[in-house]
Amino acid sequence: MKRLTEIETFIMEQFWKNGALTVSELREFYPDPKPHVNTISTRVRILESDGMLGHSKEGTGFRYHAAVSREEYASGNLGRLVSNCFGNSYISAVSALVDDDRISVDELEELVRRIKSRK
Repeated sequence: MKRLTEIETFIMEQFWKNGALTVSELREFYPDPKPHVNTISTRVRILESDGMLGHSKEGTGFRYHAAVSREEYASGNLGRLVSNCFGNSYISAVSALVDDDRISVDELEELVRRIKSRK
């Protein structure tokens, strides 16, 4: 799955939060000064060609929608991170969180409960 740039992440966040949007509607979520509609349209078409967005015809234009959920995207990124940084070892990834005091014993126990409940 494609790794999103900062602006692509911003765009996808708008679709994940707000559902299907036209480019003009998407533009309203940008802070001032807003980029030109053609600039946004180009980014949206790139995301569509990468499989991140889909569209349906609406009047003379298109209404775009997320083709990949936030969860699917996050899962793909997590897998890439674990593969690239931890030799594809999820134990090493969680151990790094423990070593850096970024995850508590209670959180680890909750993870164990979730794993056990899946079986």
